[in-house]
Amino acid sequence: MLRLIGFLLVVWLVVAVVGAVLEGLFWLAVVGLLLFLGTAVLGWSKRDTRV
Repeated sequence: MLRLIGFLLVVWLVVAVVGAVLEGLFWLAVVGLLLFLGTAVLGWSKRDTRV
């Protein structure tokens, strides 16, 4: 599960960077950042704190 969340975080970060670099795709940067934050929150809530 954590591997999938890590992969999604990388994908959303790449989408956000591509959206920020290409002038007409600012909306893509916004969507990428929102998805990145949502996935990060999901991953943070799913982590196992028991050692």
